[in-house]
Amino acid sequence: MNLKHLIIGISMLSVASCKIGKDYVKPETGLPDAFRNAVVTTDTLTLPDSKSFFRNRVLLALIDTALVKNNDLKVALANITSAQLTLKRVRLNYLPELTAQVNGSHNISSKNSLAGIGNEQFTGSRDIEDYTASLGFSWEIDIFGRIKREKEEALALMLQNIEVKKTVQTRLIADVANAYYNLIMLDEQLHIAKQSFALSDSTYKLLQVQYEVGETTSLGLQQAEAQLEMTRQLIPQIEQSIALQENAMSLLTGTFAGQVKRTEQPGAEFRAEDHTGYPVSLLSFRPDIKVAEFALKAANARAGIAQASLYPTLTITANGGLNSFKASNWFSIPGSLFGNVMGGITQPVFQRKRLKTQYQQAVIEREKEVFNFRQAVLTGYSEVSDALISKEKLDLQMTAALNREKALEAGIKSAGILFSTGMVNYLEIINANNNYLQSRLQTAQLQRDQAAVRIALYRALGGGWN
Repeated sequence: MNLKHLIIGISMLSVASCKIGKDYVKPETGLPDAFRNAVVTTDTLTLPDSKSFFRNRVLLALIDTALVKNNDLKVALANITSAQLTLKRVRLNYLPELTAQVNGSHNISSKNSLAGIGNEQFTGSRDIEDYTASLGFSWEIDIFGRIKREKEEALALMLQNIEVKKTVQTRLIADVANAYYNLIMLDEQLHIAKQSFALSDSTYKLLQVQYEVGETTSLGLQQAEAQLEMTRQLIPQIEQSIALQENAMSLLTGTFAGQVKRTEQPGAEFRAEDHTGYPVSLLSFRPDIKVAEFALKAANARAGIAQASLYPTLTITANGGLNSFKASNWFSIPGSLFGNVMGGITQPVFQRKRLKTQYQQAVIEREKEVFNFRQAVLTGYSEVSDALISKEKLDLQMTAALNREKALEAGIKSAGILFSTGMVNYLEIINANNNYLQSRLQTAQLQRDQAAVRIALYRALGGGWN
């Protein structure tokens, strides 16, 4: 067989390599036409990125700091670099290996040995020198696509790491935003608690005066004092929560624990997101779903690699260079030239079913990744539906809470007037103060919940990645 025939044969074998292993096909997920509590739409709506979605400049500065300093994100970036190097290494498997070797040896055979007698008869001496300088060539022909599948696996893992990094970044942005609005809520609750303390103190002092002149009983004074101490206790509780939340925020932003800057009165915190017709196609932007899909692609490639291991491998080797018994004519050309070419096919025959078992396990792992991918899609759909439902119901709760707070505020003023004229007793005053306090604290909590559900919707719809 001449070189031309060898090249033709290799080309035909390379074409045959496409026949081993299944090419990736995206599994059916059976997605509904729309999210629950959302109308069916074919719009190509996409969410803005964090810089467009969040309007609070202080928050955006904290997010920028976290994206630079957060150590979890740095680990994800390092994993991407490692995966890129793996892909680069696997791609080089298509190329032949070339090695250079230089050897020199001096051998003295025994006088009574067969080698010694033969050397002495042939060269007149039992001392034999050998000098070799050669280049070795080895090339595995990818007949059944094993190297191709290895490249597919490495590419899928690299892209998966990129999506993992996006997942970490999206979660980090959401965590920073949630921590920030927790602080905003706690600041408001602390302000409410201090105002309530001042109101309770005023009520207590008034009852104290009335008690001294005999216009109220000791029970009334004791009830007012209990109300005062309850609001006094609330203040350090909230201050403790603020300090702990600031420490948590510092950890997210990769800085040592300390005070966190924030706005005193938040305004329009989010870009208007009043859509109800979010298309289910937005799920394709979710990094975690892409992570699951790339994991499936990698598992499919591994199944192909395991299947290819059941088939023969073709390796072509060549070796050539200079060889001489004497150093003086080592580089004498053409007398010292030598070379050889060899091709070999290796077929696994008996390996105690190890290769077949590995292939069966790889197929099972591929099926598991199909289930994981479908679960990721199902989870994404559920999270978006949860956020849409919560957003709608929280808006209704906020309307009712504001109306209740307004009514209780008016009741506080009326109770003060009626108490001064003796038309209501101290218990009604204390009860009105407590109800107003609880209502304002609840309103602050609902405002924070509204922010949280918008952040959850932003994250559930892909975090602005497209």
